[in-house]
Amino acid sequence: MKFFIAFILTALLSFSWALFFPWWIIAVAAFIVAALIPQSRFKAFICGFLALFFLWGGQAALIDTKNGHLLSTKVAQILPLGGSYIAIILFTALVGGIIAGLAALTGSFLRTPPVAVRKKIVYKV
Repeated sequence: MKFFIAFILTALLSFSWALFFPWWIIAVAAFIVAALIPQSRFKAFICGFLALFFLWGGQAALIDTKNGHLLSTKVAQILPLGGSYIAIILFTALVGGIIAGLAALTGSFLRTPPVAVRKKIVYKV
């Protein structure tokens, strides 16, 4: 249940904050949600990644459909994507997902330090 709540909250905060702030506010939203909702590091990364992958992928597909795939096809021809507008949408979603996933992972590290920091390592000389 925490995963679903974190997923929805990350997507909603990222969408609403991106209306007023720069694009990188998605990382701040994912960081805050992961820091406030306790999850394992892997779940936090996957939650942030999937929330923004679907959010940016959906937004890119919606905008792309409205203009008849004109801009995305031209950009995909410039990049090595073979002129596929679907590839540019997936690339956009992947970039957003990676950014939010790493921000959520950082937020989960804030909540609990790594094992190497928690255990006091004593070296005998």
